[in-house]
Amino acid sequence: MASTPDSLRIPLVILATVAAGFVLYVANDIIAPMTLAVVIGVIVAPVMDVSKRIGLPEGLAATLILIITVAGIAALGFALEPLFWRIVDELPSIRLELRALVYQFQGVIQGIDNVQEEMKQALGAAEEAAAGGAAAEEGAENGGGPQIPTLTDAMFLAPIILGKFLIFVGTFYFFLVTRHRVYSALAQRMSQVGESTVLLSRFHRAEYLVSRYFVTISIINVTLGFALAGYLMAIGLPLPLVWGAAAAILNFVLYVGPAAVACGLLLSGLINFDGLMVLAPAFGYLCINMTEAQFVTPSLVGRHVALNPLLVFSTLCFGIWFWGPIGGIVAIPVIVIVMALLDDPASRTHANTARRAPARD
Repeated sequence: MASTPDSLRIPLVILATVAAGFVLYVANDIIAPMTLAVVIGVIVAPVMDVSKRIGLPEGLAATLILIITVAGIAALGFALEPLFWRIVDELPSIRLELRALVYQFQGVIQGIDNVQEEMKQALGAAEEAAAGGAAAEEGAENGGGPQIPTLTDAMFLAPIILGKFLIFVGTFYFFLVTRHRVYSALAQRMSQVGESTVLLSRFHRAEYLVSRYFVTISIINVTLGFALAGYLMAIGLPLPLVWGAAAAILNFVLYVGPAAVACGLLLSGLINFDGLMVLAPAFGYLCINMTEAQFVTPSLVGRHVALNPLLVFSTLCFGIWFWGPIGGIVAIPVIVIVMALLDDPASRTHANTARRAPARD
């Protein structure tokens, strides 16, 4: 078979990448839960190895891990449910508090409005702006604003969510049972003759590094959640344990999760406190989060898996745009797995030895 000319390799790689991305985007309802299942399977793989060493059959061990994982996800959902409904119930109060803040700065806003009105009159656009405002008010009166999802919408979404859940469960179970065979097959097909053992060892090493990484991150996030709960309890904010659980869970989604918690605590401060105490919940959380992000996590995790902040942020943004919430969850684990697979400990050790060796004439 004739080999592909060098001049065509780069265009073919680009076309193949675009085609693969298009397929992944179109089939996100299937591939996204499968990817999430594989990622979680890689993280809990050491538990599967321990169960095998103590003599449990693979099928029974995978079933137990699946039940515990699903039960844990359900427990987290039930733990965060009070916070969700409290936010929904407090939406009118949030609007009133925000309106009060606007009224406090009414003089500044009025001055800005006067300047804008003078500019419109100078440009001869006052009548057009008035017509546009009237049309906007008429559209709002006719229900042009965003609508709350109805029971019918929920009934249509239920089969989709159930289908994704079943895909996740099936992929998770079969990956745990057959992951060693999957690694062996991939190593044989992705490596050259005689190098499958090296690639297979990389798969297992990547699995080990990712598991250790996320165990460490989980411990850090749980500690952060308890610290936040204790601080909120000290200042008297309602539902401190729920806020702590939300902070621990959302801290897995870098940048976006902490920002969401900070905004939520700012709104909660507006509802429950007055004066400068309005900023106390969000300010305290930001201090705790910055301490964790700048000192704790780099010292405990950076020595094992060093992630470039720009790469992490870009991957996270792309994952959320590509697959929504599931993309945001799997983006960081996937990049950690890829970096672990590409990392060559032998070449790194050789490079460090060469760097430390004294120069010779």
